[in-house]
Amino acid sequence: MPELGIDAIVFDVLGTLVDEPAGIQAGIGVLAPSLDAFEVERLQSLWQKHVEREQRHMVDGVRPYRPSDALDLEAAQLVADAVKVDDPHAVAALASAGRRLPPWPDTVAGLARLAERFPVLGLSNASRSALLELNAYAGLRWHQALSAEDARTYKPDAAVYHLAVTVSGRPPERLLMVAAHAWDLRAAQSLGLRTAYVARPVGDPPAPSDTFDLHADDLPDLIEQLDRRKR
Repeated sequence: MPELGIDAIVFDVLGTLVDEPAGIQAGIGVLAPSLDAFEVERLQSLWQKHVEREQRHMVDGVRPYRPSDALDLEAAQLVADAVKVDDPHAVAALASAGRRLPPWPDTVAGLARLAERFPVLGLSNASRSALLELNAYAGLRWHQALSAEDARTYKPDAAVYHLAVTVSGRPPERLLMVAAHAWDLRAAQSLGLRTAYVARPVGDPPAPSDTFDLHADDLPDLIEQLDRRKR
């Protein structure tokens, strides 16, 4: 196999390295302990759809930019309204659930191994403050973590990926974007970044027409494939 020829790795965070639905569901369970698993999952889906829709509106210029903290608070209020909880402190506590997301079982060790070989950057739609707390909670190891807040937009806007290109000081084709979301990789690929899809239960799988450089079952598989490309 030919070498990929990469100098640094850029990781998506939410869904790729941490289990976002599990963290939000845990927060909903604290807000309304009597809910069954089906209702908790339904409300987590309500949260996620709101955040994704509003991020798209901002990327499309339909709505002025607001950081992810504001969107999480809006989503938490929607969930609280749905279960008839009228307590601003409880809503604020639920909004912070997005900062307490558990890592996938292979995340911490996988990042540590990769960070021994490459500069590793995180690139997330989470705000700067949310990303700081999330990294500490999940034990993520970075050489640098970049927030879309610095571009005042959200992925898949090209300006977010340009953050990684600028900070790394490398041309796009020397960066490997790793994500569990095909939409994320398509956007990175359109700017010339190399791409690696990592399967996760909550990801967005590639379409038959996608042509990503690597497809991995998990981080150990990704590391093995990168090792083979160096032989």
